[in-house]
Amino acid sequence: MNKLKHTVVLLLVWSCHVSCISQEKPNIIFLFSDDAGYADFGFHGSEVMKTPNLDKLSEEGVRFTQGYVTDATCGPSRAGLITGKYQQRFGYQEINVPGYMSENSKYLEDDMGLPLDQKTIADYLKELGYTNAMYGKWHLGNADRFHPLKRGFDEFYGFRGGARSYFGYKNFEGIHHDNKMERDFENFEEPDGYATDVFADKAVSFIERNKDNPFFIYLAFNAVHTPMEATQEDLDKFPNLKGKRKEVAAMTLALDRACGRVLDKLKELGLDDNTIIIFSNDNGGPTDKNASLNLPLSGTKSNHLEGGLRVPFLMKWPREIKGGAVYNYPVSTFDLLPTFYAAGGGDVADLKDIDGVNLMPYVNGLNKARPHEDLFWKKETRAVYRNNDWKLIRFADRPAELYDVSKDLTEENNLAAKHPERLKSMYKKLFEWELTLERPMWMLKQRFEKYDIDRMDRYRTPELVKKEMEQYTIKTRIKN
Repeated sequence: MNKLKHTVVLLLVWSCHVSCISQEKPNIIFLFSDDAGYADFGFHGSEVMKTPNLDKLSEEGVRFTQGYVTDATCGPSRAGLITGKYQQRFGYQEINVPGYMSENSKYLEDDMGLPLDQKTIADYLKELGYTNAMYGKWHLGNADRFHPLKRGFDEFYGFRGGARSYFGYKNFEGIHHDNKMERDFENFEEPDGYATDVFADKAVSFIERNKDNPFFIYLAFNAVHTPMEATQEDLDKFPNLKGKRKEVAAMTLALDRACGRVLDKLKELGLDDNTIIIFSNDNGGPTDKNASLNLPLSGTKSNHLEGGLRVPFLMKWPREIKGGAVYNYPVSTFDLLPTFYAAGGGDVADLKDIDGVNLMPYVNGLNKARPHEDLFWKKETRAVYRNNDWKLIRFADRPAELYDVSKDLTEENNLAAKHPERLKSMYKKLFEWELTLERPMWMLKQRFEKYDIDRMDRYRTPELVKKEMEQYTIKTRIKN
């Protein structure tokens, strides 16, 4: 009898323990790179780049083969992911770069930012009891009212703009104020070291100080965006490369090292089992700017071919996700908000104004359907509608094109002439979606449209991209 009582007590204790564990909110860390190429990671088959930490993350979690961003440029992409919706719905259609915008824009300079009526991931998680930190590149508005500490974050170290040096400035002559490094609010502190490493330092410190409470870290590296700057030590790791390809390889190595330091700290503190870790990138790599490589995808940053929109996308949550998984249906970075919210104990049904979905039921196989039957992208006249595996691309300077991306990943076999009725119906569906959007709050000068189209044409054929990449490899002669 006593043995039976003892067993019952143990079962009750175990049941309580399991219940308590199931109620623990997971920590959440979003590792976000900038302008990286789709092909420039070991987990995507690169034999040039050294990314052991991210490769391990891929092995321990799930790799999404069709991870998408909501735009092919930095600012709008970030606006979509942080609000969980198409940013065009609230007029954030165009990238915000002071000095490059049309004077007819509604807002210019520091006033170009995420509207204050839009809730962020951090806003939602704060309601669930999370402490939130943002490190790195913000690019969602320079004015004080758009500052991360006023958008749900409790701690910040980074810069408000879109690009800056990886090393500390000795003086600010000629430096736009949005590129000054800032601790919290208006405490300007230039980094004592390489920025990619410094951002990791800040994240590691935050984890140590908040290990006993649920936290969210948005670690938005500016790597591997221009300017092309790397440490000599990292450059020396790639003796067979030269030029920008050597520099981007060194910068990618630093990015991977920084991610690894964060992942190692989680394990050291025993937090890794119940921490959600996402790694992704803000848009396709701009091959002409940083020698990033998007193959086998065609296209680059700023255009609507797959190379501009499809990005590396990894997720790990040991408590809930089996390692080594691959997920093949399309997902989007605007799915992160509802995914994080649900994981933190929120009811997704309470999210009334978003386009993303909670990915967990799909990843775990509870829902066998596609997370999205339809996905859309738009920038001025140019736009894309993806319906299942069919992709319509509308251009500004040529007839629309139609592809089956499940069979034609490089988008070289235009099926518009073979399927005119599908083309017509998808064209109309795209227009119906556009009617639900707000007009852009600001626009680039019109001449930049040609720049984007010329860049697309230059990197449209994978064979030409491969040929261009040859210039960055040092060929050694084999002695007899």
